[in-house]
Amino acid sequence: MLRTIKSRSLKRFWEDDDASGIRPDWRKRTKIILDVLQAASRPEDVAVPGLGFHPLKGDRAGTYSVTVSRNWRITFRWDGEDAIDVELEDYHDG
Repeated sequence: MLRTIKSRSLKRFWEDDDASGIRPDWRKRTKIILDVLQAASRPEDVAVPGLGFHPLKGDRAGTYSVTVSRNWRITFRWDGEDAIDVELEDYHDG
């Protein structure tokens, strides 16, 4: 289940159906990813074909990632049966 969403644009999209902060070409995939996170009770439940699910390494260990587009990912951590700290980010930029 989605417990905490850090990204303001994702939070508005999920809670208020306000897609203004999400690129139009990302909206359908973003909705699918958030729906999968909502239904999941463990990180491995997000490992559905086509989402590019993978755990991050190094200083990002404990964080998981799924692909939105190119370098853009929805990242999240897990606590109990909940996805937390859900973020939309380009963590490759830097």
